[in-house]
Amino acid sequence: MDITGRIKGIKYKKTIDKDLNKFSLEKFDINSASSTSLIFDKQNFFAVSKWVSPKRTRSYPYERMYDSMHISKKIAVIPIIKDEGKNGDRDFLQWDTVSLMSLLDICVIFAYYSDASANKSGNKITDQKFDNSYVLSKIKEIEDYHSSGLHWNLKELADLCRILDKAKKSYLKIEEKTKIRLHSFDGINAFENKIVKDFKNFMEFSRAKAEKAQNREYKNYTIKRKLEHFIKI
Repeated sequence: MDITGRIKGIKYKKTIDKDLNKFSLEKFDINSASSTSLIFDKQNFFAVSKWVSPKRTRSYPYERMYDSMHISKKIAVIPIIKDEGKNGDRDFLQWDTVSLMSLLDICVIFAYYSDASANKSGNKITDQKFDNSYVLSKIKEIEDYHSSGLHWNLKELADLCRILDKAKKSYLKIEEKTKIRLHSFDGINAFENKIVKDFKNFMEFSRAKAEKAQNREYKNYTIKRKLEHFIKI
């Protein structure tokens, strides 16, 4: 079943508060930070949410976004791709994710992993870490960016191929370091070609993948979809 509609505006009242960890920008490390943190730098104050996968149904990131909605300037750090090894999963960023973040006026940092460890028992890689220097440089850019999250995200999407190139180079180094075989770059190159041609191809490609996933999962229920600090009244 397909449901279509037009969103004319978003109104909400935040009713569940969570104490978020606060960091100065100069001391912030995305890899050791909690799922949602508050960052301050001089006169600027913003929220940063960390996703551990580009796939929305694998890590249930919506709670992280909810925890930051009361902050005027919001950032989501999302891996553009996550490869767990030839014997594991490999997930890609989807258009629906970018669209939702833009709708909520959240600036997305399309990040990549620069380090990982070997999980010999499953012949996979684990403990993947973002390139923190890159993330910090992007946070500083957003700090001086005064247009909407939508404009930022569209600007960054136009630079996605350069970020994908960084991701591929990093995964080559990770593969060499861990001695764990990763997926071939054929899938990444195909993904990149979809983006290079135009965003419409990217949207259609992502929508098709999302619909297949929805058809598989819409009957499933998991406790992880609930807010961790939700109290039933």
